[in-house]
Amino acid sequence: MNRNDAEKKVKELSELLQKYSDAYYLYDNPIVSDYEFDMLMQELKALEAEYPELVLPTSPTQRVGGYAMNTFEKVEHAVQMASLQDVFSFDEVRSFVEKCVATLDSPEFSVEPKIDGLSVSLEYENGELVRASTRGDGFVGENVTANIRTIRTIPEKLRNAPQFLEVRGEVYMPLSSFSELTEQQELNGETPFKNPRNAAAGSLRQKDSKVTAKRKLDMFVFNVQQVRGVEFASHTESLDYLKKLGFKTVPDYKCCKKYEEIEAEIIRIGQSRAEFSFDIDGAVVKVNDLEQRKTMGETAKTPKWAVAYKYPPEEKETKLLDIEVNVGRTGAITPVAVFEPILLAGTSVSRAVLHNQSFIDEKDIRIGDTIVVRKAGEIIPEVLRSVAHAEDSVPFRLPEVCPVCGTPSVRDEGESVLRCPNGQCPAQLLKNLIHFASRNAMNIDGLGEANMKLFVDKELVKSPADLYSLEKEQISVLEGFGERSAEKLIAAIDASKNAELDRLVFALGIRNIGQKAATLLCEKFGDMDSILSADVEDISSIESFGDIMAESVVTALREEHNLELIARLRDAGVNMTYTKKSTGDNRFAGVTFVLTGTLPTMKRDDAKALIESFGGKVSGSVSKKTGYVVAGEEAGSKLTKAQELGVRIISEEELLEMTKQEG
Repeated sequence: MNRNDAEKKVKELSELLQKYSDAYYLYDNPIVSDYEFDMLMQELKALEAEYPELVLPTSPTQRVGGYAMNTFEKVEHAVQMASLQDVFSFDEVRSFVEKCVATLDSPEFSVEPKIDGLSVSLEYENGELVRASTRGDGFVGENVTANIRTIRTIPEKLRNAPQFLEVRGEVYMPLSSFSELTEQQELNGETPFKNPRNAAAGSLRQKDSKVTAKRKLDMFVFNVQQVRGVEFASHTESLDYLKKLGFKTVPDYKCCKKYEEIEAEIIRIGQSRAEFSFDIDGAVVKVNDLEQRKTMGETAKTPKWAVAYKYPPEEKETKLLDIEVNVGRTGAITPVAVFEPILLAGTSVSRAVLHNQSFIDEKDIRIGDTIVVRKAGEIIPEVLRSVAHAEDSVPFRLPEVCPVCGTPSVRDEGESVLRCPNGQCPAQLLKNLIHFASRNAMNIDGLGEANMKLFVDKELVKSPADLYSLEKEQISVLEGFGERSAEKLIAAIDASKNAELDRLVFALGIRNIGQKAATLLCEKFGDMDSILSADVEDISSIESFGDIMAESVVTALREEHNLELIARLRDAGVNMTYTKKSTGDNRFAGVTFVLTGTLPTMKRDDAKALIESFGGKVSGSVSKKTGYVVAGEEAGSKLTKAQELGVRIISEEELLEMTKQEG
């Protein structure tokens, strides 16, 4: 490869890696596997080593790793939370060990599992937890103390603790919790997290700590960052000390002296992965003696006294026996590969989602094929490719009608997903009912998946409207219920009749209409009758609404089954009007505000609600028509644009003062 080709390739790889990093760190939604990302990074490193003049300060290879988000208060780390150097072969591990042996006097190494989670620092003063922060970019992270306190295994107070202690560990989501969460997300029609690591990161960054608490996170501590009042000679000694203080330390660590012992231990940990209740993506090899670590030193990015061996993803061939076609809550018709069971990452796997017709066509997957399967993120099975067609095989086509109710399937323009348009399709019933009763919809406490399935199986509920005609006597005789629990459920169902209209609109499960869109719709029209009579042009005039969203609303609310459902809900006494929260003072009427940056005391949603309560409007972008830009810390491009356009910029304090003045 000549220099020009190398320069083009470096640019291409840098852009790809940046895109993948943003998806992974900023949005907790990886679009490639860790292994694919690591291989691209290795390719870029090799090119930059060959052509050092092509290395830019902005190169992905020059990042410490991670990002400092704008969601929470910033925390500067007194001790850098550095990342480790990744290695992918035993030759690289051997090279690392040999360098240490050549530099140090009879070094000993600690080998331990590399937990795949989110790195977090915990700070204790006189034994009390005072702050928890994410790693971020290694130098600056986010304050997540409130959410960390929801993790029960993390000690709030330490006995016989030193004056000050900062430890580093990995917050992770146990595999059982991950399975529960993704199953619930699928039932609710939400996009499930791709793997436990991203589920943990997304859960820890929740603004509402109650949500974090429900996600059942856990944490292993693996390092002492700072300590005053006690000294350690070795890493393993510090881990033993942390155990006595009450921390859950990284499990299964072992001391080794020879390279052969280290390699054997890495292999053993890899073979034991299926026995762990959490996800790991490698094994970490560290110099154990803390003084010897100082001798080895560090680079700007990584310590020289440790490496992380990354396990390659396990791939296996199997025979594709069938392609099942399932129907989801929104009518999405999803093909699922059914293959001869294989053992991957320690568990038996026999099914994997094939997504859509385009995915099947691209990989030319046919029933009877020999296919290659792996677990994405070591959790979700995926079909990588077909390696051999069976004799007389034919290309697979998704059915032109719903496999459950026989309704002709449809594919909307610009979508790859095939759908059943029949809202009364039995396959959609249970999932629609669960969504209707969910916390963000009608919020009917006690109507989770298990109870809803029971009511459907007993044919007590065939429509959301049937919930409002349930009687205590029907429920109390069911398994798991009694008089008292039946009364509580009936009371919860009755209470849901008073829910705001935007909850009901969201509960109807209209495609492309989430919670925010439902609220905007209700704010615009005020009651169900007005929404029902609105046309596409009326609805698309709502800011943030487009033609597709407007058409989704009009199409859904003119379907006979939805009109019948709304009529039945109205007859049952379910609220059909929207009460906009207002002070009665419209001093901000006709004025558009834009919020940017982190406000000192208010959450952005609270500031938005305050402005709207005085008749104002909050927009996501700055224009000449913007009245005020309310700026907090870390205000970015919106602040710059406001300055360029001469829009008045105010602080949170000034905004609050404006609401206190006489109208």
